[in-house]
Parts: sequence; C-alpha cells; structure tokens
Amino acid sequence: MARYENRNARLVYSTEHGRTCPSCSKQLDRCNCRKMPVQPAGDGIVRIGRATKGRQGKGVTVVTGMPLDHAALKQVAKTLKQKCGSGGTVKAGTIEIQGDHRDVLMAELKGMGYTVRRSGG
Repeated sequence: MARYENRNARLVYSTEHGRTCPSCSKQLDRCNCRKMPVQPAGDGIVRIGRATKGRQGKGVTVVTGMPLDHAALKQVAKTLKQKCGSGGTVKAGTIEIQGDHRDVLMAELKGMGYTVRRSGG
C-alpha cells in the first residue's frame, strides 16, 4: 500500500507558494532546471558559416564558438543584427543572422577582439 502513496505525493499547486516547476517542484522564481546552461569555452575560435538546411532554401549566417552565456550572447547578437541591418536569433549557443553577411560579421567580431575563422565553403 505504501507504494501507491508515493506515486501521488508531488505538489501540483499551492496558494501558499504559487506555481511550481513540474520537474524540480520548486517555486518558478527559484527553479534551477529552467535556466540556460553556460556554454563551454571551446577552443577560443569563433567560426562563421552559412547554412540553408531546414530553412526552405533561405540562407543564414551562423556564428558558433562564442564563449559567452545566453544573456551576453543575445547582446552580441543584437549588435551584429544592427550592424548587418537584418534579423536574426540566438539558438542553442549559436547566433543566426538572416542573409549572407559573413564578411561584415568577420570584420565586426575581429573589432570586438575575437579570433574569427570562416567555416564551410
């Protein structure tokens, strides 16, 4: 009988604490499992490439290898998007800028002090 009691023991909602995270059962403002993980440092080289896969033939410039956390990566992406005059996003530790802006991004990132290389063709 004790086996069935533990199965339904998790907290679903409480007016005392408000909403809770479904995986760790902590308050949403104190939840650690939803925070973005820090990206590994890698080899210190920022790589710039072009990708069209999964985008219906539309090309994007992909910047990978930046040793920054998610918030700092979004700030750099904002600066790069403004410099190129196009849209973009941050996905899974990479920056995607719409269009082919490899030359502009290489010059801008070198100006920021990064070691930059082209990747792909």
